[in-house]
Amino acid sequence: MLLDTPTLYYRAFFALPDSITAPDGRPVNAVRGTLDFISHLVTHHRPDRLIACFDADWRPAFRVALLPSYKAHRVLEELPPEARGEGSASVEEVPDTLTPQVAMLLEVLAAFGIADGWAPGFEADDAIAAYAAHHRAQDGGPVDVVTGDRDMFQLISDADGVRVFNIARGVAKLEVLGDAQLAAKYGVTGSQYADFATLRGDASDGLPGVAGIGEKTAAALLAAYGSLPGLLEAAADPASAVKPAVRKRLAEAETYLKVAPDVVRVRADAPITAADSALPSAPADQARLDELAESYGLGGPVSRLTKALAARRSA
Repeated sequence: MLLDTPTLYYRAFFALPDSITAPDGRPVNAVRGTLDFISHLVTHHRPDRLIACFDADWRPAFRVALLPSYKAHRVLEELPPEARGEGSASVEEVPDTLTPQVAMLLEVLAAFGIADGWAPGFEADDAIAAYAAHHRAQDGGPVDVVTGDRDMFQLISDADGVRVFNIARGVAKLEVLGDAQLAAKYGVTGSQYADFATLRGDASDGLPGVAGIGEKTAAALLAAYGSLPGLLEAAADPASAVKPAVRKRLAEAETYLKVAPDVVRVRADAPITAADSALPSAPADQARLDELAESYGLGGPVSRLTKALAARRSA
C-alpha cells in the first residue's frame, strides 16, 4: 500500500479543527487525522507492506520549465536563486499551522517503524509511481495506491496488479478503482489516462487543456485513436475522420500539446530513497512513541494505530 501522504494530511487538516492541540498549544489536527486514516486503512485493508510517500519537491523545476502555469496558482512566492538550493524555486501557499505538523507526523511514523518514501526532486505522485514499479519488479505482488489525486489513475492496471483507492469522498468511503471501474467512470484505460487529462485539462494543477474538449470528447477521441500521438497523427491526415472543429482545436493547442504530456505523466523512473516497506506488528521504538504521544497529545490515535497493527498480524 502506497500512501499519497500530502493528500491525507491536507484532508485531515481541513476536516478537523485546529483547536485540536498538543499540551503546549500547537495544533496537531493534521497529525491526528492522518494517523487515524492509516489506522482505518490498516484495519480494513490489511496491507503487508506500506510506504507513506511525501513530496520532496511539490512543484519540480522540470515541469515548470515545460509548462509555467503548472501549479502557479498555489505559489506564495518565488525564491531568489541564491536561496533555491536543489529544491523548488517556489514556496507553496499552505496554512502556517500545517507545515510544522508534517515534521511531527514523520517523527511519529518513524517511532512506529512505518516507512516514509521520497523521490528527491520529485512529487509524491512520482515517488508512488516509482515505488510501485520497484515493488512490481522485485516482488511481483499487487499494489494499492491511496490518493485523492486523479493523476494517479494513470497507474491503474489489472494486468500489473495496481489499483487506486480514491479517497475523494473520504477514507471511510473510498472508491476502489481497477480497469473496469476506471472505464465506467471515464471511458479510458489507465494507460490512456495521462493523455485524457492532457486533453481535458485540470484547473487544480494549472493545466488549461484543449479548449472545447471536455471529458466526454476526450474519452471518445482516445477510444477512436488509442492515444494522443495517434489522435494527432490522424488530425494531421486530411483523409482521416477527425472532425474539422477538433482539428482546429488541436492545431490551436499545438504548443501546449507538445509539452503537457511530459508534465502530466508521473515518473516511474524517478530516483527513490530506500524504504523498508514491511509493516510492523508493534512499534519499532515504544519509548520514543510514548514520548511523542504525550508531548503532542496523541494518545488516542497512537493507541488506535498500535492496536490496528497488532490486530492485522493476529488475524
